[in-house]
Amino acid sequence: MQDIQKDTSLKPEMNTIPEGRLAIIPLKSTEEIGRKVDAFLVKWRKERVEAGIISGDNGYLRDSYIVRAENPRFGSGEAKGTIRQSVRGDDLYLMVDVMNYSLTYQMNGFENVMSPDDHFQDLKRVIAAAAHKCRRVNVIMPYLYEGRQIKQNGRESLDCAGALQELIDLGVENIITFDAHDVRVQNAIPLNGFETVSPSYQFLKNVLRCESDLKIDSGHMMTVSPDEGGMSRAIYLANVLGIDMGMFYKRRDYTRLVNGKNPIIAHEFLGPEVEGKDIIIIDDMISSGEGVLETAKLLKKKKARRVFICVTFGVFTNGIAAFDKAYKQGHFNKLITTNLVYQPEELSTRPYYKCCDMSKFLALIIDTLNHDCSLSKLLNPVDRIHRVVEKYNSGKAV
Repeated sequence: MQDIQKDTSLKPEMNTIPEGRLAIIPLKSTEEIGRKVDAFLVKWRKERVEAGIISGDNGYLRDSYIVRAENPRFGSGEAKGTIRQSVRGDDLYLMVDVMNYSLTYQMNGFENVMSPDDHFQDLKRVIAAAAHKCRRVNVIMPYLYEGRQIKQNGRESLDCAGALQELIDLGVENIITFDAHDVRVQNAIPLNGFETVSPSYQFLKNVLRCESDLKIDSGHMMTVSPDEGGMSRAIYLANVLGIDMGMFYKRRDYTRLVNGKNPIIAHEFLGPEVEGKDIIIIDDMISSGEGVLETAKLLKKKKARRVFICVTFGVFTNGIAAFDKAYKQGHFNKLITTNLVYQPEELSTRPYYKCCDMSKFLALIIDTLNHDCSLSKLLNPVDRIHRVVEKYNSGKAV
């Protein structure tokens, strides 16, 4: 029971049956992580019931909380959403990975790779299939759909804001995402639940598991942001750990576009001396990987000791060959990404790669919300970070 209380931060409210029976629908894009989340929920609730903390009545204890749902397609490429079980009165949690490019569908004899647009449409179809019969509909979308298109430069669409409003119009009450590119996009739905979560604690745990001789102080470690946009992540972790931080400023050529972006001319470093220090590069996304690899290379040139790259979403739009090459050249020591978005199988075979499994954390979020408890401690993990550092410094496994 000690483990349960530690993991779920049980409050008096979590000792009672939730108003809505828990139901989760991992869309096909999140089947693997969805099964892991379900396993945690089953385990925790079974232990609570067996310990007499809570009753197993009214569907609180089940063999699985997954509700079967499908998105079958016609030969023309059109699709529909189908839910195979009743969800009437349930507290429903839908999980979707809009960046899962491993899935395909047939259209007029051609095989098409599912795009973020396809995944988002499938999500809306399943929500519509629930037809407002649920007590509450919650969406867990780790990578926020169209999260990079959040502001207008000239005559441009505001895709992310529009998508959020669509979900609310369909009856969604809460939207949970991770490392939103700009949290101000929640202003599009100011009266509804929107939470953006940072995996800082999980990243730190995985970095500590990589090496046994890390010294967590300002003289031996620092955090670095590859650009000004991600500076808040590096500042947060540096402040909690009591270490220094730095950032790279990208000088761009705004007179031309290459692959839809203004090309980077140079990276300028702003921050204290990095020589001899272990560096944690923290960012929200690897697209091509060009920026984060250049950051790692420049840090090594400045004689950084070890470089750990921690990124929430490893999309790898250009593959991982560049990371293989950079690792062989000694530009970084470890690459840590979460399993919140699809990761190619070949990545797991690389000696430099470490997966940051977020399934337990997702289960904690779902369990807490289902009991209508506060997410504050999960969203601000200062105490947990301090505890894991203390364990590490005392020589215990983290």
